[in-house]
Amino acid sequence: MSLPDLFAPCSATVADVLRHYDGGHATDDGAHDVSHLARVWCLAKEIAADVPGVDLEALAVATLLHDCVSVEKNSPDRARASTLAADVARKLLVRMEWPAARVELVAHAIAAHSFSAGITPTTDEARILRDADRLDALGAVGIARVFYVAGRLGSRLYDPVDPFAQHRELDDATYAIDHFERKLLHLTYGLSTAAGQRIGRERTDVMRAFLTQVRRELGLA
Repeated sequence: MSLPDLFAPCSATVADVLRHYDGGHATDDGAHDVSHLARVWCLAKEIAADVPGVDLEALAVATLLHDCVSVEKNSPDRARASTLAADVARKLLVRMEWPAARVELVAHAIAAHSFSAGITPTTDEARILRDADRLDALGAVGIARVFYVAGRLGSRLYDPVDPFAQHRELDDATYAIDHFERKLLHLTYGLSTAAGQRIGRERTDVMRAFLTQVRRELGLA
């Protein structure tokens, strides 16, 4: 199955974009690779089904390109990644002679999807992409991604003295477990679509159950 096939029913549009795009999607970051794009698209479609009037093709292209500029999570330039990706998308779609309004629809969705960028989404497409991208950080896949990224960045699993930061500041740059309380368990509160909030609550429950089991295995419950 090719990359455009993963973006049904917008496969033809995605294939057309890829024919004009010379950036590729090769990355050694398994948390933001093609499988991530496919998962985010599945979530975006599910959310969009409850939102009338969404430009599904623009949403598909925004999903395809939302991580086209790769910046490591521990880089000082991390907050600029989404705006850099939006610039790449904007230039590409202008070359493809997309209407200006649709170019900006895609560019804004990409720029606003990032947690670290802090850009408020002002369109349905931007709200959907942001929710879908955040949802991929939750649930069983979200748990896997936490520890994948921790290994990639050289973090430890947890503080052996105080695993759940009862008597210290949270430090998710050092301890993977801290990332749940530091960020992930609170992501659902920032989701802006009804479907996104529903999925987010379900996936957060999966993470809480996982952490409960970790407590048991560490003899803390």
